[in-house]
Amino acid sequence: MSWRVIVIHNTAKLDLKLNYLVIRREMKTIKIHISEIAVLLVESTSVSLTAALLAELTRQKVKVIFCDSQRNPISELISYYGSHDTSSKIRMQIQWEPSIKEAVWTEIVREKIGQQMNFLRERGKEKEAALLLEYMQEIQRYDETNREGHAAKVYFNALFGKEFSRSQDNVINAALNYGYTIILSAFNREITANGYLTQLGLFHDNMFNPFNLASDLMEPFRVLVDRTVCSMQFIEFEHEQKMKLVDILNQEVIMEGKHYIVNNAIKRYVKSVFNALNDSDISLLSFYSEYEL
Repeated sequence: MSWRVIVIHNTAKLDLKLNYLVIRREMKTIKIHISEIAVLLVESTSVSLTAALLAELTRQKVKVIFCDSQRNPISELISYYGSHDTSSKIRMQIQWEPSIKEAVWTEIVREKIGQQMNFLRERGKEKEAALLLEYMQEIQRYDETNREGHAAKVYFNALFGKEFSRSQDNVINAALNYGYTIILSAFNREITANGYLTQLGLFHDNMFNPFNLASDLMEPFRVLVDRTVCSMQFIEFEHEQKMKLVDILNQEVIMEGKHYIVNNAIKRYVKSVFNALNDSDISLLSFYSEYEL
């Protein structure tokens, strides 16, 4: 099972040799077997890659993320063929009943708010955590009363102050957005690997968003980014902080009573969502925990 997150942040040439990713720098050459790689993050724009390497990385379902000149994620590779039965999976996806999509989305929102509540309690924000518990209990089907939005305002104000807004241009939001992009990419990888379309979401339905489904499914995992950003002491958002956010994919969580790195927990969670949707049974959903049960 792939697990490595490879980050290329300096000038390098990348190519393929005998199923190895070969990283060539001026003074050093490194080889990594592609079967071990989950994510390849090309942070520098002074990196050259061969078409043969890109084709093989795509074939083996390695998520490849490219960054812009500011070293922020800007694009990624997505395979045309994520599964041998992709056509069948897409037909199933189109035919998912609205009732099961609404039920699954409701549980995802409930879990997201629950993760936020637990994190606030961890930070001693008992008053705000109690309010999020109320929102969890008030959630209606498909979150028609937008408890998610109300919870988000309380949550971010508790973490970063009452003057904080997610629309502000500051280092905190830069770090949050970077981390969320890394998590989003991991979800895109699993969705396409399972043969489904990222464009067709459960709740998100923006015609300009090619990743509506990943935007839905990733919601409970956002807290992993929030926790990492809150642990940082930074004035500027630079390479060191970005690597801490990339490393989230290698952190451990608890799922079904076992320890998994986040990358593998995402795999299991995504499959559980598709099982729930295809069998119209929300009891098949499997969420992670950061604590021993």
